[in-house]
Amino acid sequence: MNFSKKETPLHAPGEKIPFWRDPDKRAIVYQIVVFAIVALLGHFLVSNTMANLRTQKIATGFGFLKKEAAFEIGESLIPYSAADTYTRVLIAGVLNTLFVSVLGMTLTTVLGTFLGIARLSSNWLVSRVAVVYIEVFQNVPVLLQLFFWYSFFYELLPPPRQAVSPIPGVFLSNRGMMFPVPEKHPAYFYAVIALLCACVIAYVLRVVMMKRQERTGQSFPIFWTSVALLLGLPLLAWWLGGAPTQLSVPELKGFNFRGGKSVSPEFTALLLGLVMYTSAFVAEIVRAGIQSVSRGQSEAAMSLGLRPGQILSLVILPQALRVIIPPLTSQLLNLTKNSSLAIAIGFPDFVSVAGTTINQTGQAIEGVLLIMIVYLCFSLSTSAFMNWYNKKIALVER
Repeated sequence: MNFSKKETPLHAPGEKIPFWRDPDKRAIVYQIVVFAIVALLGHFLVSNTMANLRTQKIATGFGFLKKEAAFEIGESLIPYSAADTYTRVLIAGVLNTLFVSVLGMTLTTVLGTFLGIARLSSNWLVSRVAVVYIEVFQNVPVLLQLFFWYSFFYELLPPPRQAVSPIPGVFLSNRGMMFPVPEKHPAYFYAVIALLCACVIAYVLRVVMMKRQERTGQSFPIFWTSVALLLGLPLLAWWLGGAPTQLSVPELKGFNFRGGKSVSPEFTALLLGLVMYTSAFVAEIVRAGIQSVSRGQSEAAMSLGLRPGQILSLVILPQALRVIIPPLTSQLLNLTKNSSLAIAIGFPDFVSVAGTTINQTGQAIEGVLLIMIVYLCFSLSTSAFMNWYNKKIALVER
């Protein structure tokens, strides 16, 4: 017997319904009205802003990007001088922000994972040290941490003439850390190409061997084979290219060092502050992800004779990643956005360079718009990559 209640139609079949009684048509009308209101509001704001700019005789547009910048920046990944255009100095700022963000995200993920595992360690001292680290760096504002590290490197280290040399050829001063680097030689280019090839080979080998292990149950030393490839192929390319050994060693000339490479106190302070602050949050995310995996998984792996390291890498972490990735994405996005605080310690990131450009040209709207677009692109790119990885490791239901 069917006790379901039959729906009574609101109108007879074939009857023409007025649009105000049709929910689908009403929804379309509401959307058109809302869109029109938003468009009118946007038109009013834009026209009012343009009128005010014309009244105050302030130029608009992006024509200023072709003009000479006429200001220097402390460090840049590309050659730059004050005679270059605003476009080039803004590109230098973008690359500085991108470099510190990518390096910071990599170090944060590694350090946060290590701390999250250490927090769960059965060793009392290791777990307590991890807890202290997390509680301290998680509850101190990141801007104060940047000031602390900047003061530590700039105020406590001696000037270049009294630089400390903990290792021959390496010097520490309030100008940064100077260290030797190889002289330019084609062999190093070949070594980089060999390293990229080794990465591709190691990845393909891992995929093939994992499928083989799933099919036959036979394991393969993927880690040590990958290490041998990543070290052996570049060394072989370097040796075949002539095995150059010439180094550019920093030397004190006048009031500063010449030669080699240097890492500025501003960059070091920014990187340390961002990594140590964000890794404290990542550690808690990793800890929660590991604890979300049923203890029966570990016990089953132990009953199969797996070692603790194998249990963690083959059983626990692959399952915990499905819980870890979404909140980890948010923390990596926060790190990228927090890099804009570099202006407080004098590192020439994109916000700092764009701010100087705004002050010199008066193009505030265009400058702020560029800042918004750049950080939006950074955030969307990071989010897209993490979402792709999250889908890749998701459980596939049959």
